[in-house]
Amino acid sequence: MTGRQVGRTVRAMFGFRDIEIIRAVLRHGGFRAASDATGLAQSAISRRVRHLEDRMKITIFERDGRGVRLTATGRRLIDETEVLIAQRDRILGELTQGMMAGVVRLGVAETMTHTLLPRMLTDLRNRHPQLRFEISVDTSEQMGQLLCDDGLDVAIMMRDQAPRGVNLTPLPPVTLGWYGAPAHFALPRPADIDDLAALPIVSFPKTTLPHRRVVELLSPGRRQAAAVHGSASLATVLHLVGQGFGIGTIPHDIVAAWPHAGLEEIEVTPEARLPDLEFAICYMPERNEEIGREVTRAAVGSGTE
Repeated sequence: MTGRQVGRTVRAMFGFRDIEIIRAVLRHGGFRAASDATGLAQSAISRRVRHLEDRMKITIFERDGRGVRLTATGRRLIDETEVLIAQRDRILGELTQGMMAGVVRLGVAETMTHTLLPRMLTDLRNRHPQLRFEISVDTSEQMGQLLCDDGLDVAIMMRDQAPRGVNLTPLPPVTLGWYGAPAHFALPRPADIDDLAALPIVSFPKTTLPHRRVVELLSPGRRQAAAVHGSASLATVLHLVGQGFGIGTIPHDIVAAWPHAGLEEIEVTPEARLPDLEFAICYMPERNEEIGREVTRAAVGSGTE
């Protein structure tokens, strides 16, 4: 007998309807009472139980003049299948009540992990307690590729780097500022591009759009390129800037969430101001429409608090 044939045999042993009939006989104390309660003919109930016993080669009920009672094997069958009944009822309840379950592969830019992500996940957990999240923190470039390759279900990434074909919902812009540790660098107020470019700068990873924007802002007409260091870790950027390694380009919300870093925003001229970061919720609609809509709903709600 092949593995496929074994599988068919096991599945044919019993179904939920068989178990429900056995439970009805047990609950109502006999075949006649179960017939009255279920609307099935007593002969149909007896025949179904007998066929089930024949298929499984077990005795489920002991029959005597006073009625029926479960054998030890029948009791074990009922105990084991109660788990299956409970799982079936849970699944049906979740589907009919709009609840979602399973693992969601979520990609997030690190800026969002310190701002939007906690509130968004809390909202999703409260509405869908059976969801589990597998969170990857990565660059937008990497997340875009993973979305295309079905390596992620949903990504919170830079809007300008979203791949073709995604469903995209913009999020409120994230504002950036120049920051430094006052004890290490003294700059004029306001500082201009030349003042900033003369110092070591810690910014986003080299391959990212925010990093390229900083380099482009500081580079025009300059014989020597500004020293712009990149880090994928915002915590590392905060630490380096706080310890006087250089000045940093950091989201305002991140600095507000880390007051112990001891950073102060550098006042700059209008031409030295940094452009906002524009993030979006992205997912492939042909694969992840349902969870994509739910994450978007939670993210947009969280972002407006």
